Amino acid sequence: MLSKTDCLFHPADVLMRFRSSYHSNRIISNLFYKILIILLLSYNTAFPQQSRYFDAPLGGGGGYAPGWYMPDLSQLNKNVKAFGISEFSTNGFYTSGGAGFIYVGFIPGLRIGGMGYGGSTSESSSRGSQNKEVIYSLSGGGLTIEYSLPFIRDLGVSVGGIIGGGSLQIEIYENQGSFDWNNIWEISGPGTSNNVSATLVNNFWIFSPTLNIDIPVYRFITFRIGGGYQISLGDEWTLDNEQKLTGVPSDLNGNSFFIQSGIFIGFFSY
Repeated sequence: MLSKTDCLFHPADVLMRFRSSYHSNRIISNLFYKILIILLLSYNTAFPQQSRYFDAPLGGGGGYAPGWYMPDLSQLNKNVKAFGISEFSTNGFYTSGGAGFIYVGFIPGLRIGGMGYGGSTSESSSRGSQNKEVIYSLSGGGLTIEYSLPFIRDLGVSVGGIIGGGSLQIEIYENQGSFDWNNIWEISGPGTSNNVSATLVNNFWIFSPTLNIDIPVYRFITFRIGGGYQISLGDEWTLDNEQKLTGVPSDLNGNSFFIQSGIFIGFFSY
């Protein structure tokens, strides 16, 4: 019977061969991934893990952080439908942004960073020379504070939150006919155009509980997948040039479930 050290298919040897193949060919097989995961899980179950040089996650980095936000648009859709265009999808919309973090060191597992995002979705209609459009935009950013769970290794599983600020903007347009440089200055009086536009803005504070999983694929690259819920504080709205707007429904706000992802470059050790 072969011993642990004599086994031709010992998981440690397979992992070593995989790394060598990765650096030489840069080609990763999905099937090989599955086999490797099964072998590593078997190895970790059958044999005690070796001691690590680091007793807590460390490092940091930053990069691109796309997301998917799903605010409650039911109240807006009532007005949009009455306006004469299709309702907004309730499945959410894509956002783009950036994020970064660094482990502070003096508290093992604690990391501090920052993030920012922005995205929009729109609906429109055209009937003859009449064009209507409503654009819904959501943006924000702030300080991130997270704690990586110490009993999960090889992955960075972190709970925390975002503290910052954001903005919700709704643009409404109704246009008819053609446009001319001289005519657009005829705001009032005979012959005034029937074109209408309005920009509604709600600025607010943000607090967002989050859960993120960082998956290192190499010492200097890691992928992120996670999510949370954005809580907005502040219900003051303005119209166009900072004119106060009242009567906005209370459930039309920046609260939103969201999914976030990312690819980060830096130094990571879990």
